[in-house]
Amino acid sequence: MVQCEMCGKEVSSPNRVKIEGAELDVCDECTDFGTEVKTEDSSSSASTKYSTSSSSSSSGSSSSSSSSSSGGSSRRRRDMFDEMDEVAQDYHERIREGREAQGLSQEDLARQLNEKASLIRKLEQGNSLPSDTVQKKLESALDISLSAGGSADDTEWSSGESSGEYTLGDVVKRKD
Repeated sequence: MVQCEMCGKEVSSPNRVKIEGAELDVCDECTDFGTEVKTEDSSSSASTKYSTSSSSSSSGSSSSSSSSSSGGSSRRRRDMFDEMDEVAQDYHERIREGREAQGLSQEDLARQLNEKASLIRKLEQGNSLPSDTVQKKLESALDISLSAGGSADDTEWSSGESSGEYTLGDVVKRKD
């Protein structure tokens, strides 16, 4: 005798049922809580849609096909970081200078942006990075740019020597 995996009742011939994604051996009364899984001979490779062998093979085939399609392409996959602008390292100075140029106090700027004055203080001190929405509000209100754009390091690497090759000695500055 086997116990029902739902209620614990002793059952001589349990029914195989799928309940909330899990396959359980249950009694006749608990069978109503899920969808009955048809059990076929183990020699049959094509079983019902709820059997573990078909679900694992279908998920395995889908993951292998997705990995082979991305691995076979020579084009680099784009991710969300490719489209993001970096915030400039001196963003806090740009915010303070832009605010002072317009003759606004931190409280006035916060009221204008519909933000808290404490947020403006933290941004100007460099203790907090602006969210995308706050960054857009600041840029439009103060007529400044907080995006890093292309840094000097990027242009240095792209211009280079005529051969286009750098060594570590070309880049590293020693601290003696």
